[in-house]
Amino acid sequence: MKYKFLILGAGPSGLTFANCLSRSGENNFLVLENEKEAGGLCKSAVVDKFPIDVGGGHFLDAENEKACDFAFSFMSKNEWNEYHRISKIDLNGQIISHPIESNIWQLNEKEQVEYLKSIALAGCNLNVEMPKKFIDWIYWKLGDKIAKDYMIPYNTKMFGDNLDDLGTYWLEKLPNVSFEDTLLSCINRKSYGKEPGHTKFYYPKKYGELWNRMADSLNNRILYNKKITSLNVIDKTVTTLERDIFQFEYLITTVPYSSIEIVGLPNDIINSISELKHSSVVIEYNSFDITKDIDNSHWIYYPSLDKSYHRILLRKNFLQGSIGIWTETNKDRFDFNTKQFYYINEYAYPLNTISKPHIMSELLKYLKKYNIYGLGRWGEHQHYNSDMVVVLAIDLAKKFV
Repeated sequence: MKYKFLILGAGPSGLTFANCLSRSGENNFLVLENEKEAGGLCKSAVVDKFPIDVGGGHFLDAENEKACDFAFSFMSKNEWNEYHRISKIDLNGQIISHPIESNIWQLNEKEQVEYLKSIALAGCNLNVEMPKKFIDWIYWKLGDKIAKDYMIPYNTKMFGDNLDDLGTYWLEKLPNVSFEDTLLSCINRKSYGKEPGHTKFYYPKKYGELWNRMADSLNNRILYNKKITSLNVIDKTVTTLERDIFQFEYLITTVPYSSIEIVGLPNDIINSISELKHSSVVIEYNSFDITKDIDNSHWIYYPSLDKSYHRILLRKNFLQGSIGIWTETNKDRFDFNTKQFYYINEYAYPLNTISKPHIMSELLKYLKKYNIYGLGRWGEHQHYNSDMVVVLAIDLAKKFV
């Protein structure tokens, strides 16, 4: 079976790339999907008559016009509600708005003073050189108190205990935590500084699986339940568990490199792939509401190590008529004795380890020699949101059609 374009994975990036080919008139392509349905990390499961996004896939950044326009061509804008993001933090039992540095004014005055003193002495405000290790960077960027109360415990829950395995190269574009802005926010009792991403987002009015619609538009050019076992770079072939062999002229891969055997790579690159790290999370649904006093929040972060989960999402506040919440928990912390619905995302977040930039640079450069392109969260091993990978896929497709 020979194809001009072979696409591995029917998540947002693979589906977008395939639909760009189709819309340009290119029909000599095939998408191979490991699961029985499309969506990747952005799949949904219907629980209590309403969907749960097992990877957060329906939150569409309203500021990303390119991604929104593409999404609306499959699921019209009038099928979505627009929200101004309300995210909060449970900080030692006190609920304040996110991000923490812009909202410490919501704490009592004594704690405000302690946080202000800590931020004033943060290395980034004293012209100290940025450190190379992640934990040192947290102290340097935010000061001791935010580091200890929020950032270190939260990131430990999300990514694991070995935080110093992470680099700081992915954090260089973040603005400094301004002592002046923080002080003004405390004096005037309102937030100052730049708002976080997804400040405004779209969410479907009712169950309408965007990614399934994108998959349906491909008709018979997508195959499900195709477990990819190996990629032969030299022969330009992909083999599945059922021993189906597919040959390609161009390959677009959106799947984790560690999940398949890759034949034809130099030994040093093969060995380096094993150094790519990721975290796994479990999404759990709870029909009861543990957030009665914070009814307007869309999601809440929980840094406390006393709770297993690091984030909850309040479904009723962005999906009208629904009830309950869902939690996100690192797989290593999850209690599998639960009687609630849960879903395991084995490959949830790529970890930005110190060696990752060099590994991915060498790997992608070598693959490109054989017309193989990594795309999206796992093809590039980058912590991209779904709307970002849509844009990346559109841009990559333009190079071919």
